[in-house]
Formats: sequence, structure tokens, C-alpha cells
Amino acid sequence: MSFKVTVEPAGYSFEVQPGQSVLDAALEAEIVLPYSCKGGGCSTCKGKVLEGEYEAGEAPQHILEQHELDEGFTLMCQAHPKSDLRIESPQARLTTDIQIRKLPARVLELEKLADDVMRVVVQLPPSQPFMYYAGQYIDFILRDNRRRSYSMANPPQENNQIELHIRHMPGGAFTDYVFGVTEPALKERAMLRAEAPFGSFFLREESDKPLVFVASGTGFAPIKAIVEHMKNKNIQREVRFYWGGRRPKDLYMMDLAQQWEQTLPNFTFVPVVSDALADDNWTGRTGFVHQAVMQDLPDLSGWEVYACGAPIMVESAQKDFVEHCGLDVAVFYADAFTSEADLVE
Repeated sequence: MSFKVTVEPAGYSFEVQPGQSVLDAALEAEIVLPYSCKGGGCSTCKGKVLEGEYEAGEAPQHILEQHELDEGFTLMCQAHPKSDLRIESPQARLTTDIQIRKLPARVLELEKLADDVMRVVVQLPPSQPFMYYAGQYIDFILRDNRRRSYSMANPPQENNQIELHIRHMPGGAFTDYVFGVTEPALKERAMLRAEAPFGSFFLREESDKPLVFVASGTGFAPIKAIVEHMKNKNIQREVRFYWGGRRPKDLYMMDLAQQWEQTLPNFTFVPVVSDALADDNWTGRTGFVHQAVMQDLPDLSGWEVYACGAPIMVESAQKDFVEHCGLDVAVFYADAFTSEADLVE
């Protein structure tokens, strides 16, 4: 038996079939709810159930705080309705010309950006445009049908080429292959199976509010795509970009971010390092990246925030920005990366 879900405040509605999660059914109905990992490993798809009964699964108890559970919040990627539901998701929106497709991808370039970060450029079939929002991600489908997700680091291009920044997770089925730990190693001209685009991390262009971009590690990739999209579209909203890493080497394309600060109007770049060593000779900002934002912008009530990277950073940023800086939670957009270490091998 199917159940109807109504999304407030927009009033969208869709049917959830037996065995489907609320998130999967929404995406099938071309309604985009906030989401990232789709596996209960982050809180991006957190939403409030206003009316109705549902099976929440175990993940919300591990991811959400008790007061959130008490208020009716759950993870939409894990929620299965037991009755008609009315849910609250201010960021929900309809898809337009974005279609999720399975595609072959040929590897064109492999370039090490750091000891543990590989730039991979793949060619998707050039016969028809591949449309997506800058900031979304692509899934690679392994031979045993496991999936690995990576943000696309460039906006859509006429040649259908996609740039990815892949961090090596030792022991990871896919990243060991990419970095040549296993044989045969990934080589140029190799073919991969892919499905895309996914994710709700993309610029809301209907707004003119100033922007805070905050990234950790390879969370830089979707930020890069969004910045290049803004540059292509001549979008000149004020941007403060904070990029954090443990060591300076983790900010693997810092020269490019510094170039943006020099060439783009209203653009400020703040690199932040948490665990610099003496021989790093680091003289810039130190500490946690989201705390640097709070130091510079104690009042975020007039801003929008786009946060991407490790789940602990994303979740801490949302909590602290809303509780201490007056940020409207409805304009906190996030993509929390879960690593291969978080997945069942």
C-alpha cells in the first residue's frame, strides 16, 4: 500500500511505494529534498515530520540529538511511511531539465594534486548534453554494484567532461584502485560505469544574499564548481570562502583560491589550518574552519551558508551558526562527505 507525503511549506506531494524511503520517492517524483550520502551517515536530509506515522530506522538515533528526535526530526533517506505524512522541508524544490542517467565514463586525465588527492577527468558520452547543477555529485558503480560518490569539481561543459578530486582512503575498494595500490591500477582510457547527477548542494540563484562557503579537504571540489559557475554567469554576490585542512598541504589548490580573491569582485578567501607542524612555516589562520567563520562573522542573520566536507565539520557549522550567529537554518546548504571507511566493504 502506498502513502502520500505532503511537503510544507511548498505544498508539493508525492506517493511512496512499499519499501521506498521518503527521499527516494521524492526524487522519483522529481522533487529534490536536501540530501547527500543517502545512507544514514550524515544529517543533510534531516526533516521534520509534522503529521503521520513512519518507521525511522536506527540511523537517526546515532546521528541526531535527542531534542531533535523529540521535536519530530528524522532522516528522510531512512524514513518509511506507515501512514500519509506531512513533512517540513523549506529547501525542497522541483527539478527542471536535470535527469539522472547511467552513463559510461572514459578516464582522460590522472593528476596528483597532493600525496592523497588525485584529479581525475572523465569523458561522458558527447552525443547529448549532460546537464547538472554545479555542486552536485556523480556515483561510480563498481563491478559488484557497490557505489562511490564524488562531487563534480567543474560546472557543466559542452564537451561533457567532468573533473573530480578523489582523496585516497587506504583500504578503500575504489580509491586503492585510483591510486595504484591494487593491480590493475586505474589508467587513462579506462572505462567506468557512472550514474549522475545527484545531490542538493548547488547555488540558489534566486537570492541575492551574501554567501559564506566553508569547506574541509576535498569539500573544495563542489565549491570550485559553484565559483566557476558564478564566474561564467557573472554572478557578483559577496563571497567569503573559508577552506580548512589539518596541514597546509591539505589545501591542495590554494593558488587557485588565492587567484579568485585577486580577480573576482567581492570575493575573500580565508585558508585555515588546524594542526600545522613547525616545518610547515604556517603563518595564517589556525583552528577549526567553522570557528574562523564565527570569529569574522558573529552575525550571520543576513547571509547564506554552503558547507561541504567532513560530516563533523558540516554538523558543527550548522549547529553553531544557527545557535550562536543567528543564521536561518533554511539557508544552510550542505554536502557532508562520507568516506569509504564509513561504508560496508
